Amino acid sequence: MASGGVGGYGDANQKIDYVFKVVLIGDSAVGKSQILSRFARNEFSLDSKATIGVEFQTRTLVIQHKSVKAQIWDTAGQERYRAVTSAYYRGAVGAMLVYDITKRQTFDHIPRWLEELRGHADKNIVIILIGNKSDLENQRAVPTEDAKEFAQKEGLFFLETSALESTNIETAFLTVLTEIFNIVNKKNLVASEDQGNSNASLLSGKKIIVPGPAQEIPPKSTMCCRS
Repeated sequence: MASGGVGGYGDANQKIDYVFKVVLIGDSAVGKSQILSRFARNEFSLDSKATIGVEFQTRTLVIQHKSVKAQIWDTAGQERYRAVTSAYYRGAVGAMLVYDITKRQTFDHIPRWLEELRGHADKNIVIILIGNKSDLENQRAVPTEDAKEFAQKEGLFFLETSALESTNIETAFLTVLTEIFNIVNKKNLVASEDQGNSNASLLSGKKIIVPGPAQEIPPKSTMCCRS
């Protein structure tokens, strides 16, 4: 890819400018782990097992000439693992809210997941709604328009993806990470006018507060589907 754009899988020894924690949430079996695996390692496993507890993977990218390490957290969708909630969301600056386009119930549960997310994470976290398994169009149970309408109402980004076919996975993560990057950079710019460069404080483990307002939906050209 072009220099200064977004790089591949990064060099383990490179200097890291930013670390962004992004969480994946949604019902069990909607494909959260497959989305993570496709983004972090460009892998897909047909016999993927249910996630137990919490796991995370990282990938380093270059955004606008800066090295950004994405720390992507994946959690079990089953209710019995919900005790991990507060620790899971702590420090997250981005979230991917995932449902399965072939299972209406997983979409109907999205408001509950969103409520939990907003109850535990920073109120201005960058959120994208993901309709996964777009390769199963003939089994679709959730119209694209329903999800698009919900996303607009709640101020979320929205994309439909296929971890199997690697459709829109990269775009989904980059949408979230670039938005976080732009917000943090804008905040640094303002802060630097008063107290010099604030990169050091950001990288010393202080929580990054993402300022509002709600995000806008990306232009239609970046959406996977049109009606």
